[in-house]
Amino acid sequence: MPQLQFAFAPSRSNPGLTPQLDDPFVDHLAGRAGNRLHREPAPTRVIEIGEITAGIAVPEHGGVRFFSSRRDFDPLDGTVFPSVEQAARAVRTRFRARTRPQAGPGGQGLRAV
Repeated sequence: MPQLQFAFAPSRSNPGLTPQLDDPFVDHLAGRAGNRLHREPAPTRVIEIGEITAGIAVPEHGGVRFFSSRRDFDPLDGTVFPSVEQAARAVRTRFRARTRPQAGPGGQGLRAV
């Protein structure tokens, strides 16, 4: 297995050896890990209610964008939510509104006896 070679050069701030930035074989992953602009994005999440897949929440700048997978949730399609939890809350609210029994001719919905 080939070994990754590093080129080192002294610098004024660190008289010891430090990796050169122009070397294409130097791995700067450790340096990028501390930079918030180079962090790994959060994974895409699937939002389900019971056995119904409502859609996915894709991370983007400022939150997550919801993409619906069923027509029932199309009004939420493309909406950016601050978090996955708030997207899931909106999906549950939409699901309850679609499945809640409507009031009958007497003006009352179903009631427990």
